[in-house]
Amino acid sequence: MKQSLQLRTSQHLALTPQLQQSIRLLQLSTLELHQELETLLVENPLLERVDDPLDNAVRLLADGAISSNNTNADAGMQTTGNTDEHAPAASDAGGDADTAPINDAVSASDNDWSFDDVPQGGHSSEEDEGRSQLESAHTTLHEHLQEQMRLNLREPRDRALLELIIDAIDDNGYLIETLEEIHASLPLELGVELEELSFALSMLQSFDPPGVGARTPAECLALQIKRMPKIAFVTRRLALQIVETQLTLFAQRDFNKLKKLLDCDDEDLREAQTVIRQCKPRPGAVFAETDSDFVVPDVIVKKSGNGWQVLLNQDVMPKLRVSSMYANIMKQNRGETGMGSQLQEARWLIKNMRQRFDTILRVAQAIVERQRNFFTHGAVAMRPLVLREIADTLGLHESTISRVTTQKYMLTPHGMFELKYFFGSHVATETGGEASSTAIRALIKQLIGAEDQKSPLSDSKIADMLGEQGMVIARRTVAKYREALKIPPVSLRKSL
Repeated sequence: MKQSLQLRTSQHLALTPQLQQSIRLLQLSTLELHQELETLLVENPLLERVDDPLDNAVRLLADGAISSNNTNADAGMQTTGNTDEHAPAASDAGGDADTAPINDAVSASDNDWSFDDVPQGGHSSEEDEGRSQLESAHTTLHEHLQEQMRLNLREPRDRALLELIIDAIDDNGYLIETLEEIHASLPLELGVELEELSFALSMLQSFDPPGVGARTPAECLALQIKRMPKIAFVTRRLALQIVETQLTLFAQRDFNKLKKLLDCDDEDLREAQTVIRQCKPRPGAVFAETDSDFVVPDVIVKKSGNGWQVLLNQDVMPKLRVSSMYANIMKQNRGETGMGSQLQEARWLIKNMRQRFDTILRVAQAIVERQRNFFTHGAVAMRPLVLREIADTLGLHESTISRVTTQKYMLTPHGMFELKYFFGSHVATETGGEASSTAIRALIKQLIGAEDQKSPLSDSKIADMLGEQGMVIARRTVAKYREALKIPPVSLRKSL
């Protein structure tokens, strides 16, 4: 084999650290972005935030002077919220273009006074601490049952046996161990009889909430029905008979078979159904401590005189700048501090953060422009839209549009939606046009919401009704969309 030298020219994409950071910031959600930012602020001393909650507060300094912390008026401040093309660039950050001078006076951190126009209420720190402790207090199901046990039982042995059963209650209020298993786990020298455990369980089942201590859903419903006040004897007996013997047929809404087996008419079955529906299949769930999850929108859409206006949510836009103190030190030492790379990283981050929100705004504006009918008429007017259409309009890659629309949310007059919600496949119509799958799901939801509950619409009937409106759609597609909407089938939607 003969060796030789050859020259070739080729092109390849080089992912610089700045580009890698820009891509990573673009795909992060708002929560992940702020978590990433906190890490970067700790690692880079030249980077600092200026959107402190007390940034605009008026403070009383230690020498008695009144100082305003409003740093937004400082010349040359670099923030991600500033999208003015004529604003000073982040790369010009230096001693004059980074931050306001640091106050020489020391603020009274423990005795700050607020001179805001709105009164602050004057609560002391002790009151605030007491209030937070009061708000965080939460009574669990086990604590609630043990409190009732202490009020109703005095004998230590009875309390010990009942506490054994309470420990076997799950968060839904059900007994997850049998009495035989609890009895077998006790030492023989205690001499505990199975009848004692049965008595303790019956005592527990008389506690609040009704239905606690049940071993099956049927027993749980029966315990609640027995304790319901002001129920006619015939209705209570029929409801108990249903939950104890025919609960499966009742869940399947096979009312014709129920009436035949129970020898009752529509009126009696309807009254029993009303009683059963008042029961709670998971009585202990009311004591579960649930965290409220909420989403903060990245963009907000408002109605204006010229149409629909898209605005960035300023509350989720972190405002960043290069620290003036470190910038002045570097300027005085003419870059001999060895912090040049950190200064460059701070400038990159500020630029990439601004570019992130600018891209989100551009994509949101393009979506609103194409989905104007949705904002005017609702989901039934949604048009088909794919990522390629937005990418071609903005001159971006489809992967960029995918990153922007993932875990980014838009607040509209119709509610909060992820940006991906506005993209959907299309279904052909008889006229040769296209209908969005989102619009079809909205129509299916409307049709089912307006149906006669005594004679609900089947999937085939819904497909025929959509066909009358010019939308060619198969029955199995209707079933798929209905399941995506978490709407039960026709057999489970039927009522008396």
